[in-house]
Amino acid sequence: MDAVNLTILIAGGLLFVSIVATQVSVRSGAPLLLVFLVLGMLAGEDGILGLSFNNPDIALLIGSVALVIILFDGGLRTHPERFRVALAPAAALASVGVVITCLITGLTAAWLFNVGWVEGLLLGAILSSTDAAAVFSIFQTQGLKIKDRVASTLEIESGSNDPMAVMLTVVLVGVLANSEQKLDASVIFTFVQQAIVGAAVGYIGGRVFVKICKALKLHVAFFPLLAVGGSILVYGLTAQLGGSGFLAVYLMGYLVGNARLPQVINILRVHDGLAWLSQIVMFLMLGLLMTPSKLIDIALPALSLAAILIFVARPIAVFVSLLPFKFPWRDRFFISWVGLRGAVPIVLALFPWIAGLENQERYFEIAFFVVLVSLMLQGWTITPFARKLGLEVPPDPAPNVRFPVDQIASDDMLELAAFHIDEDTPACDHHWNEISIAEPVEFAGLIRNGEWLRAMSNPVLSAGDTLLVLARTKDIGKISDVLAANGSGERLTKKTFFGDFVLNADITLQDLAGFYVWPEGLEIPEDTIAQLFEQKFRRRVVVGDHIVLGNLIFTAREVEADGTIIKVGMKSVGV
Repeated sequence: MDAVNLTILIAGGLLFVSIVATQVSVRSGAPLLLVFLVLGMLAGEDGILGLSFNNPDIALLIGSVALVIILFDGGLRTHPERFRVALAPAAALASVGVVITCLITGLTAAWLFNVGWVEGLLLGAILSSTDAAAVFSIFQTQGLKIKDRVASTLEIESGSNDPMAVMLTVVLVGVLANSEQKLDASVIFTFVQQAIVGAAVGYIGGRVFVKICKALKLHVAFFPLLAVGGSILVYGLTAQLGGSGFLAVYLMGYLVGNARLPQVINILRVHDGLAWLSQIVMFLMLGLLMTPSKLIDIALPALSLAAILIFVARPIAVFVSLLPFKFPWRDRFFISWVGLRGAVPIVLALFPWIAGLENQERYFEIAFFVVLVSLMLQGWTITPFARKLGLEVPPDPAPNVRFPVDQIASDDMLELAAFHIDEDTPACDHHWNEISIAEPVEFAGLIRNGEWLRAMSNPVLSAGDTLLVLARTKDIGKISDVLAANGSGERLTKKTFFGDFVLNADITLQDLAGFYVWPEGLEIPEDTIAQLFEQKFRRRVVVGDHIVLGNLIFTAREVEADGTIIKVGMKSVGV
């Protein structure tokens, strides 16, 4: 009993300290996952607490469940419009890119560690997947938003390259564990089977879950728990059928997140916390599993392998994979740099350990060392690189708090949204009746100095107030353009990014010549601004893309889901 109580005390203390330690990340810019990993090592066998944990089976179980929750959460937050600009390039990175990374890294590992080429390829497969959770946790803590083309590519790639890395690892472990199994055509069959079964079960699981949510009359608190149970069930079922459970879970999350379900908002809110808890637990556990003193013997070759992976394998994989898609060089450079390694390679390194391969723990140690280097080198430099390359875009205006009204039957999903009014909010210093909003929205009250002011008083919205409105979920974004702050205190605002002038994208440059004098000798095309963008970006236009004509910069400001550009901002070079 005392041992159980002590274990609970230590687990609670580590979790509490980990959450408090997030302030270290915020202030220093260190990746959060690196903080959790280091805390686990400090609590481990060579650390302050001296805790001994050497059970790869339990580690794999906990790591797999955590990855299921993280991937399901990633699917929930993937919107359909992301696939418009990123599905094909992300798929290329998740397939061709993973294979190229595996080959280059694997053959290098075979030479550095003096092992056979199959063992080297196994190390390459283990290290071939990227970690979107690590990347976007850095963006979130640093308050950074980047262009949709880059963000979508990274998000979809990392959600789909995990299954590819898992399949490669499982096949190569099988080859090494069973001398009769060969690298032949059966390997291709295994890949196809994993992909087809994973996609099919994920699709069916997502559709069934949506129907169940519509049919069941449960308390709202049960739906996030139902989503957790459903995602774990789909993962286990897919694995039993010989498919990729991770692919199935990601696809299921995507279908659920984009279904017209009033419960989705509550599922998202709860899963945000569950995803963070999963990452904390997983990285603390992996840190405990590693004995830091064992890294000394492999430090030099592992550091060389990390350098090859970061500076050679990943850039080559990205530039080859994205070659058909005409990505701007800045996008390609950033995507190649953000091939951040996280929990997945460390978890995959448990496979050869559990299979009892020769030098079984060495795979785990090498993968752990490479992930540490990646988190420290790439993780610490992601934010300044994004800003240096001009990939940052202003944050979208949004309510400070959103409450789903999901207990009332309605054809449209409704929300009660709360907006904190700042001096730079467009609606500030106006009576409610003076505010023009095209979408239907109802005034629900104004909180001022703790007092609730109702609609009948028609109050003037002042800085410091909190405005409450009732609106449809699909209209919240456009309503926020008027009622949310435009970035007070943010590094980048819409005005500084897009400029003072907003133009319709269907205007021609010849028409613009009536209002603006072009430099002498500059040939002005007859195309509309929208056509110029489409020609340059092949209809994969995203907010933040820009073209320069003379001394004017035109920046895409509003883009429809089908890629049609509606509004552009205009400013002079240097402004």
